[in-house]
Parts: sequence; structure tokens; C-alpha cells
Amino acid sequence: MGLGKTIEALAVLCHLRSRGATHFLVVCPASVLANWENEIRRHSQLPTPVRLHGHQRDSLLRIWIRGGGVAITTFDTLRLLDIPNIDIAAVVVDEAHYVKNPEALRTSAVRACLERSQHALLMSGTPLENRLEEFRTLVNHVQPNIATRLPTIGGPNSADAFQRAAAPVYLRRNQTDVLDELPEKIETADWLPLDGAAADRYRRAVASGNFMEMRRAAFLTENPADSPKLTRLLEIVEEATDNDRKVIVYSYFRDVLDRVHAALGPLAMGPLTGSVTGPRRQELVDEFSNRHEPAVLVSQIEAGGIGLNIQAASVVIIAEPQWKPSTEEQAIARSHRMGQIRPVEVHRLLTENSVDEHMLAILARKSALFARYIRPSAMKDATHAAIDKSAATTSQSTQEEQIVEIERRRHGIAA
Repeated sequence: MGLGKTIEALAVLCHLRSRGATHFLVVCPASVLANWENEIRRHSQLPTPVRLHGHQRDSLLRIWIRGGGVAITTFDTLRLLDIPNIDIAAVVVDEAHYVKNPEALRTSAVRACLERSQHALLMSGTPLENRLEEFRTLVNHVQPNIATRLPTIGGPNSADAFQRAAAPVYLRRNQTDVLDELPEKIETADWLPLDGAAADRYRRAVASGNFMEMRRAAFLTENPADSPKLTRLLEIVEEATDNDRKVIVYSYFRDVLDRVHAALGPLAMGPLTGSVTGPRRQELVDEFSNRHEPAVLVSQIEAGGIGLNIQAASVVIIAEPQWKPSTEEQAIARSHRMGQIRPVEVHRLLTENSVDEHMLAILARKSALFARYIRPSAMKDATHAAIDKSAATTSQSTQEEQIVEIERRRHGIAA
């Protein structure tokens, strides 16, 4: 997450090229196609990259087959390509957690390419998001014999055994390794009272059992002025713009972003959503970065939180807790990364006596699982008792139902 994975991958390709290798393949989300092409041109003397995407993908595939170099394609496009049995020196899979589900079609397509390649490199800042089995699946893509030896959760020494077993195929760089090169990150939990019109809307969402409505009730009051989260957001933005700083606002929900965009007026740029094409996403980021006056980029967290470099923003606002710690970490890392020159302020907007409290508890359990098994720098401080195994096995839908029931009891609402 801004700690050098792309440069390390390019170094591998350049090394193989110097030894006579000719064909390389990068598989990534559509949102970072342009970024990969730019990074190859900027940091290497590899042949001009070939983007296998869009309606010309088949003709470009033939060009790559004949001339070699680095071909870049997306997970979805890879399934449509008819790649002949050529000698692929290396396959690089960016955001490799996209292929953690062994049953998914895109996982099968990637696996087929990996099996034909001499070398494989899977890149991810979040190799584990919900359960340890996801990491095992990724290891299985590159070294099945090691994947079978990875121990399961259990016992006071299982984390140490897990790390030793994974060591031959797992290299991780944490932010603690580059603290001298990264600016300070200041994280603030902005707890806000849930009262008045916002409390009424939340109570109606609880009564109807609408979990998603509960998550955004504090933003979507009938009168925007009654929203505690929007009020606090505007205060943060005002302070940031007074100090000539740019802001990025993340939310899972499009209607929340629309509310924020309308309230910000000319300051707002975007929204950057899942319906925006990869090239247009990069254009929005470039426009935001090149704007001389203060600005606020409004983005869906899944769309803008992966693969883009948004160092122009030094204030990050997360509108509501997400289901996975990695979602928030990836989003923050778009700004807190190599190239950032200012301290990064992160604000999480939270309401008291609401679903936000339950979401944070779930995030804490998942973060503990990641810290104990996957992030070596945190192992010495973790304890076996800190791991709630249920968090790795309970489905999201079940957790939503449990939270709704708890909130009904808290607010005195009959099911």
C-alpha cells in the first residue's frame, strides 16, 4: 500500500529481461491499468507496454505475441483472451486478493496463466481480509506444497508456526519499515451524538431491519442541516481548506456521496464511483492533484480506495465503518504513501449508540487476526486470547442480523 510493490515487480521483470526473457503479463483491476502503463514507462526501459483491454484486445494480443514485452490486462478481460501456448517468463497479479476465492471464474483464469508461467508474483497489501483460508488460497496459487503445510488457527504458537511455514513464498513490507520515508499519520475517531432527526431516522431503520439504512441514517436526514456526520464533515473540510489542504471523502454509499457533494458545492470533485471507467478515474485524480486551490474529492471507497495514487489529499474522511479493515487501510494508503510530503489526517465519522459501535468491534477482531498471523511486526504484542475465531467464520449476513437484533433491544423495538 504505497510501500514499493510495483517497483519490486518491475525490478523482477527487468532482471528476467536482461537474461533473455521476452514475454511478461500483468493482471490487475481495471482501475489501475493506466497506472501500470505509466509506471512501466517511467521506471524501466522495458518495451512499450501493451494494454490488452477494450474492443482492440484481440489485435493487441497478436502484437504482444509477436513482439513480446509487458502485456497488461484485467481480471475480467483475461477470461476472454485466447492466449496461445507461448513462453511467458513471468505473470504479475496486482491486488491479488481478487483471486482469493478458488471457485471464481477469474481465479480459474489467473490460475491457468500462473501454471504456464516460469515465474509468478502475487502482489497485495491485504492478503488476508476475513479469514486465514484466503491467505492459504493465495499461497496455493504459487506453491501448493507450501499451502498444504500452513497450520490452522489454534494453540499459543500457531502464529509463529504459520509464519515459518509461509516464509519461503511470503515477503511483506510494513509501514514501520519505512517510517523515516513516510510522513506522520494522525487518526481521529470523531464520535458524534445520534439525536433529533437523525435518531428518528435511525430508529425507523432499526424497526424495519434495514441494515444498510442503519449504516447511513446519520447522513441522510430529510434536512441536511440535521445530519451530525455532515455537520462534522463540513467543519473538517473548512479547517482543511483554511490551511490550504486537499481532502478526500470516502463512503460505501452513493447517496451519501451525493449528499456530501451537494453540501460542498464548488469545492467538490467527482464523485469517483464504480461506474466511472478506469481511464476517467485517473483523469479525475489528475484534475484533483493539479487543481491549485483547495478541493475535495468525493469517492466510493471500493472505487477510489484501490490502486490509485492520491498524494494531493492530506486529509482523509471515512464516512462510516467498513466491513473489512483492509478496505479502510487501502483507502488511507492512497494518500499516505511514498510521495506524500505532508502529515496525513484521517477522520472516521462515528455516531454513538448505533451500528457504528458494532462495526468497529468486528473490525478490531479482524485486525487482530491479521496482526497475529500476517503482519510480523505485530506478532510479539498479540496474544492467543485476542483472536475471536468466530469472526473468521460468521458470515456477513449473519452478523448483520445479529447487529439488527441487538439494536432493536437497545432501542426497545419489538422484532
